[in-house]
Amino acid sequence: MTAGTKPLSGRIALVAGATRGAGRAIAVQLGTAGATVYVTGRTTRAKVSEVGRSTETIEETAELVTAAGGEGVAVPTDHLEPGQVAALVDRIDRERGRLDVLVNDIWGGEHLVAAGFGKKIHEVNLADGLRMLELGVKSHLITSAAVVPLLIRNPGALLVEVTDGTADYNGTHYRENVFYDLAKNAPIRMAFGLSRDLEPSGGTAVSVTPGWLRSEQMLETFGVSEENWRDATEKIPGFGISESPVYLGRGIAALAADPDRARWNGRSLSSGQLAKEYGFTDADGSQPDCWTFLLAQEAAEGVSPADYR
Repeated sequence: MTAGTKPLSGRIALVAGATRGAGRAIAVQLGTAGATVYVTGRTTRAKVSEVGRSTETIEETAELVTAAGGEGVAVPTDHLEPGQVAALVDRIDRERGRLDVLVNDIWGGEHLVAAGFGKKIHEVNLADGLRMLELGVKSHLITSAAVVPLLIRNPGALLVEVTDGTADYNGTHYRENVFYDLAKNAPIRMAFGLSRDLEPSGGTAVSVTPGWLRSEQMLETFGVSEENWRDATEKIPGFGISESPVYLGRGIAALAADPDRARWNGRSLSSGQLAKEYGFTDADGSQPDCWTFLLAQEAAEGVSPADYR
């Protein structure tokens, strides 16, 4: 793909929460498609967030975006601080005069989920539970409230709420504990509401979920790397449906480049669904469909992840 044929050349994107995992991959894939991508997060080369992972920084993400063929701009931002988010929006407006894509991927609460996994509301540390809601809900609301005025200035903008689970799956399954369940269902409803706010300007808002994501943190948890991740399936066969962060990144880049994306407005989408629609694959050439697999596994015995890749 030459510079002249890149579908997102000239587009300006903001990936909020792009330090690692899905956010980093989304930013890089938007850059691969030619976009200028502002990447934000709390971990920089000078400061580490509460997640405690100094090995991934927003500066590195920005460099990866540029190396992929876009332009990466790292802006340290705590999205729970309205003043910092307002300053970010003002900078984008000053430097570019527009914003075409907002990806709300702010989270950083996996360490809180692990501590409260499967616990009842009174068993979860209340401070941890409320922190999940701050990270997964309040930060998204602060960001959208500040960014939408710039986003709707030009017709056809795209706003993506990244979450865990589709509306169909989360609507019938309880997710880990009440705090996590709320934190991951809220972005689905936010995208539905924001679709109404963007529609008059020709904009589109959707929620998008990866499947079982092989983030840097997840790979470490299972003691494998991206090169030998299948070794983990010996102990946990279901890990065979997992996907690399690249998969979701390609999905959102394809969505951003689709001139007819308004047909998705207000919808809950998944990486597997987008792959079938737009014809892309994961890094290994497969098309994992995690959420369909999970439902099929519940309905019948002997269902294999290999049948859904």
